[in-house]
Amino acid sequence: MDGKRRVGVGIIGCGNISSQYLKAMRDFPVLEVIAIADMKPEVADKKAAEFGLTAVSVEALLADPKIEIIVNLTIPRAHVEVGLRAIAAGKHVYGEKPFGITYAEGKTLAAAAAKAGLRAGSAPDTFLGGAHQEARALLDSGAVGDIVGGTAFFACPGHERWHPDPAFYYDVGGGPVLDMGPYYITDLINLLGPVKSVQAMSATPQQERPIYSEPKKGQLMPVKVSTHVAGLLQFHSGAIIQVTLSFDVPGHAHLPFELYGTKQSVLVPDPNMFGGEVKTRAAGEKDWTVVPYTLPYADANYRSLGVADMAHAILEGRPHRASGDLALHVLEVMEAFETASRERRAVEITTPVERPAPLKESVIA
Repeated sequence: MDGKRRVGVGIIGCGNISSQYLKAMRDFPVLEVIAIADMKPEVADKKAAEFGLTAVSVEALLADPKIEIIVNLTIPRAHVEVGLRAIAAGKHVYGEKPFGITYAEGKTLAAAAAKAGLRAGSAPDTFLGGAHQEARALLDSGAVGDIVGGTAFFACPGHERWHPDPAFYYDVGGGPVLDMGPYYITDLINLLGPVKSVQAMSATPQQERPIYSEPKKGQLMPVKVSTHVAGLLQFHSGAIIQVTLSFDVPGHAHLPFELYGTKQSVLVPDPNMFGGEVKTRAAGEKDWTVVPYTLPYADANYRSLGVADMAHAILEGRPHRASGDLALHVLEVMEAFETASRERRAVEITTPVERPAPLKESVIA
């Protein structure tokens, strides 16, 4: 670690996603998981036993002076509440996406962190993965030209086919925009810069949905959110991107990301993943060309990259990349989908944000 000390981490929320974080954090020497907690002590105890960690109460975790960063893996409706408690305890906070379930409460969290002189951050951090940073370097080089347009597409038949307890995906704070939108919109901002305005239409084809996964197979879930959303994002750069986010599609053949430049078109891998192939094609070419990796690192493929980058940023006194400012901008964009659909108008985005700095070296060390 080049003489750097380890930064203490405490995790609140020991549900489905926590295992991915805990496995990945082992690969980042800058991170030291001090303790984990959950509102259900038995859940934290089970996870602690699985990973050889210490389970404590939420109150004890927040009071532990060895912990500098709280990683908030609670359900979306609790993200801001838990984040505010962490800040009140004098901790930096990095949360799962989304930053909040409304733009207003997201602003509350960002303001509290700024007032306390603490850092706020949020998933997704997949935009820091090798493939997306390679796409970023390609666009920054000018080889693609100016991005004119593109498409971002996520669609599936719904998470009730695999998740053990999927009801929250269809409750307030759920839906494909708040669940999957952060991956796509965050990576678009990484690649193209901030969003200027949003137009959209949305639908809720089913008012109830059956669960197909165990252990609640056969139960019905009420649907309180839009589950099929189509929109247009206009960026300050001038690019216009068509976005589809849906839990109502049995199957499709769309690619996750296509960007159309004045010199070349670019295929960007799934922003829910860290890796994959970036491909380009110029006018007149018959086939797509795989872009060879040129970055001096090949290890940016781990959940928790954003937490590790925050830890390094604390030690180095620099901005972290998966920041609260970025997450708040994304949240305003996502909320604008619903506003634009309901009011049948273009919604201007007001939150300022700068593209996060490119990741040109490993943060494993």
